[in-house]
Amino acid sequence: MPRYDGRANDELRPVEITRDFLKHPEGSVLIATGDTKVICTATVEDTVPGWLNGMDQGWVTAEYAMLPRATDERTSRHRPSGRNQEIQRLIGRSLRQAVDLKRLGENSIRIDCDVIQADGGTRTASVTGAYVALIDALKYMLDTDIIETPPLLGNVAAVSVGIVDNEVLLDLCYSEDASAEVDMNIVMRDNEFVEVQGTGEGMAFNREQLDSMLGMASKGVAELIEAQKKALDK
Repeated sequence: MPRYDGRANDELRPVEITRDFLKHPEGSVLIATGDTKVICTATVEDTVPGWLNGMDQGWVTAEYAMLPRATDERTSRHRPSGRNQEIQRLIGRSLRQAVDLKRLGENSIRIDCDVIQADGGTRTASVTGAYVALIDALKYMLDTDIIETPPLLGNVAAVSVGIVDNEVLLDLCYSEDASAEVDMNIVMRDNEFVEVQGTGEGMAFNREQLDSMLGMASKGVAELIEAQKKALDK
């Protein structure tokens, strides 16, 4: 069946990545994937968590939140959310795969992802946008002699994929995600998988369907990495 916005099954929503979106952070990005919009910032700190003191390595961590009216109904600004904690841990794990922490010295990069408008795929958009903010923060650290050698290990991006009405679809919007029989979030570093989150919410899925979803996600991530590179080249 045709998708509501006319996209092909393996087509991403339009992606826009705007760098230097905010004045103060060492890295800042506005990423829009369709109607989902996230502000991602990267802050450089000359400290590490206590359990890393004296280990001569850095750290990358993340926090994630949604504005109260990022969705169709207002949510409480201060309501604790297990979902937010799950997502910010995913973002942190994903971005740590992009850098050699030993080359950061005893410094941290703190990523903040704030969803200003949600239409599905907020966690994957956060990973993809935060990577660009991270790169700008690393450039700042090199330019100011905080670090001596580039610590980058690879390009990291993420995308959703799922099965809706027995068809595999890439980059689900909210309405598709809400009705999906299978929903997956895929994080990759170049051609390697960093994290695969998948759930059969309305049906079990077989190996052939899993391979199809992973293949489609790999295609989508490759296109997102090209969008990241294009933004970083500007």
